[in-house]
Amino acid sequence: MSNYSDIVQKARNAFKNGRTRPIAFRERQLKQFLRMCEENADAITEALAKDLHKSKQESVLLELLIIINEVKDILFHLHEWTKPEKPPKSLAFAMDDVLIYKEPYGVVLIMGAWNYPVQLTLLPLVGAIAAGNCAIIKPSEISPATAELVAKLIPKFMDQECFHVVIGGIPETTELLKERFDYIFYTGSTSVGKIVRAAANEYLTPVTLELGGKSPVYIDDSVDMDKTVKRVLWGKCINAGQTCIAPDYILCSKKTQSDFVEKAKQVLKDWYGNNVKDSPDLCRIVSDKHYRRLISLLKNGRVVVGGEMDPSERFIGPTILVDVKPTDPVMQEEIFGPVLPIINVENPSEAITFINSRERPLAFYIFTKNSKVKRTLIESVPCGGICCNDTVMHAGVDTVPFGGVGHSGMGAYHGKYSFDTFTHKKSCLVKNFSSIGEKLGSARYPPYSQEKLGLLKFLLTKRKSWSFKYFPYLFMFVCGMAATFGFRTIAKRNPSILPAVIMNALKNGK
Repeated sequence: MSNYSDIVQKARNAFKNGRTRPIAFRERQLKQFLRMCEENADAITEALAKDLHKSKQESVLLELLIIINEVKDILFHLHEWTKPEKPPKSLAFAMDDVLIYKEPYGVVLIMGAWNYPVQLTLLPLVGAIAAGNCAIIKPSEISPATAELVAKLIPKFMDQECFHVVIGGIPETTELLKERFDYIFYTGSTSVGKIVRAAANEYLTPVTLELGGKSPVYIDDSVDMDKTVKRVLWGKCINAGQTCIAPDYILCSKKTQSDFVEKAKQVLKDWYGNNVKDSPDLCRIVSDKHYRRLISLLKNGRVVVGGEMDPSERFIGPTILVDVKPTDPVMQEEIFGPVLPIINVENPSEAITFINSRERPLAFYIFTKNSKVKRTLIESVPCGGICCNDTVMHAGVDTVPFGGVGHSGMGAYHGKYSFDTFTHKKSCLVKNFSSIGEKLGSARYPPYSQEKLGLLKFLLTKRKSWSFKYFPYLFMFVCGMAATFGFRTIAKRNPSILPAVIMNALKNGK
């Protein structure tokens, strides 16, 4: 184990010296980060293949490209996001400046996950850098090749005083969590998330917890089944189902189940061929422990699609289970593998009751053409995020926050929300010494009186702000009236200046 106190103190000294504060420094680090990803793309995809048997397409699209686009987006907007905000102010502060300054927390701890070991480790780091923090990065030891590569690349490309990588397992993580941080960002399981939050409570450290949960899929009989099956199975099969927002189980009628299963057989054959294991496009289970856990879940219900397995490669083919009971083990924990159980419900109301009787999911997938059903489901199910008629894709929209609620997590990130997560918003009121302001404010001073109280109540009473929604139309109307008046005046004084067509229009009152 390293001396974690020294590592954290080195980062804290750099932060206290103001090293990360200048926008120019943040931009340089982000550009270096971008260069690191682009120049080492092949090494990153090789490490992912070694850890998870991940195909190049999934590595590029679901890991590298997301990070590269995040860096570019932040570089485009960094100057805008770092400027102090000027929020609305009431009459009492009309003569004052009301500002919100953006300041970094300090030294942050970022703990990545093994299933997307590049994206889920480095994407939060991008937000931390943009906000002006120093960071200690802890990759997951369960993806060792990727963790070692991150530990090698970060000090090579990034500032070595401000950004440090810690390698290790549970003992190292336990010791690291004893240190004092100014913010902790953790991605992983709910059980470990509780441990992280308990450690953060020692110093009242704020946290973001990106966890998981059982993300349900509701499918009704109005859907385009061909597209629905492809979109659900793609969300389930990427990374062999080892995705925090993977479809965890399906809720549908028996008829819809039958249609889904028959179509799924053909789709999987088209994607992976007759021998699924030979396909280069399907990942493997990350460890023997997770493999054994998933194999035990195949005993629940009845296998109607897939079920192939090979312990020597930790391979499990995409599998669909029917006749599953809500009390079965497969319905009690997040599956995190290529196993998809189906529970039968007859209508949206039954689906809502079933979902809401359990912990709040990270994602909820709704497949329907019925706008009323869609609206009812959206409004009735508390969850981290919703995607209608597709799966997983909502996580790629960086203009909306990504995060969980309840057991699926707290806090959010992506795009500007990554910057906001690692930024403390410091409010500031700036008053001056003008005589008018002092005269109005002097009503707060003793001796008190009814007149002073009345004035203060008038100044402090909340009023609805003026809306400028229709201001452009009013402005154009006023301009038109002014132009008409101006033309008429000119016409009276010097008619020869204006063209004949305008003169005729004015005479006719148009």
